[in-house]
Amino acid sequence: MSEPLLTPLYDLHIKLGARMVPFAGYSLPVQYPSGVMKEHSHTREKAGLFDVSHMGQVIVSGADYDTVATALERLIPVDVLGLGPDRQRYGFLTDDKGGILDDLMFSNRGDHVFIVVNGACKASDISYMQNALPDVTVSEIKDRALLALQGPRAEIALSTLNPAVKSMRFMDVKSLNLVGTSCWVSRSGYTGEDGFEISVSADHATVLANALLENDDVEPIGLGARDSLRLESGLCLYGHDIDDTTTPVEGALNWAIPKVRRLGGYRSGGFPGANTILRQLDSGTKRKRVGLLPSGRAPMREGVKLYASQEDKPSIGVITSGGFGPTVGSPVAMGYLATDYATVGTQVFGELRGSRLPLNVVKMPFIPANFKR
Repeated sequence: MSEPLLTPLYDLHIKLGARMVPFAGYSLPVQYPSGVMKEHSHTREKAGLFDVSHMGQVIVSGADYDTVATALERLIPVDVLGLGPDRQRYGFLTDDKGGILDDLMFSNRGDHVFIVVNGACKASDISYMQNALPDVTVSEIKDRALLALQGPRAEIALSTLNPAVKSMRFMDVKSLNLVGTSCWVSRSGYTGEDGFEISVSADHATVLANALLENDDVEPIGLGARDSLRLESGLCLYGHDIDDTTTPVEGALNWAIPKVRRLGGYRSGGFPGANTILRQLDSGTKRKRVGLLPSGRAPMREGVKLYASQEDKPSIGVITSGGFGPTVGSPVAMGYLATDYATVGTQVFGELRGSRLPLNVVKMPFIPANFKR
């Protein structure tokens, strides 16, 4: 097994006392000395700084934006053509069976599309796009880091470096000067809180991180709290809650596929797995991703099988993500259930250490989103 790669912030993580773990081919901080619970709460209450430089940063360019967007719509079942300048949108790559190859964020930067893909999938994603889209240029950016600043005081902290961030709305994207270098800033994130993701040149990453950490409201946050934050916010983790065996409709991601790409829409279909996905949008699926709230204090984690009763033998589903939700104050989970059992309020049972314990199907997110509209 090869040694994990290091992000431009590796030395800073060590200086800050981080416990490092291998993740998506990189050595990344799972927590700092304050611990996961405090890091989670700090992000919800103030602002947390995350190193997400393992993510793939990709530029897709061509003759003009419409050329690039038209090409991408052959792979992504969302509205790329209709995305306004300096705006960002969520999407996913699908395969011929309708499975999700990866989920991603993409933005309209005028003469190109900027895409952020998951770290573990970036090599396959880039190769796939390069082979499938010969009429545009797909290039990985390897000389930039990616930081996420998340929490209710993120705007205040970042505005000390450039006050222009105050005018940004959720999913806006701008090129801004921070610590003497041009950064690509989006008002987005993976915690359910207001915040920003910042692409910065690798040689300025530590300078930017230190400038933000000088603010008393900003603390470094590791992968442990990142996971509990996104789980409370009902956000999928690729490879766990969604993958190439789940379709967007099964994954309750219908909201990301607009009318223009659905049956009867002006640009209906035309993407891999369209027959399956469009049929499911119209007729439903046999299973569905749902939120689950265990009745007791014991967390139910990935892999726990779900049943209709304490006696029934056939499993009706499985948990794909689960743990303790510090803000909720109780265990939370998400997973897949047979559609007949996926209605909010339904009680099911999870098998934990030989016993079947009750859970209730609930709406997600488990806490209100705090995005700046």
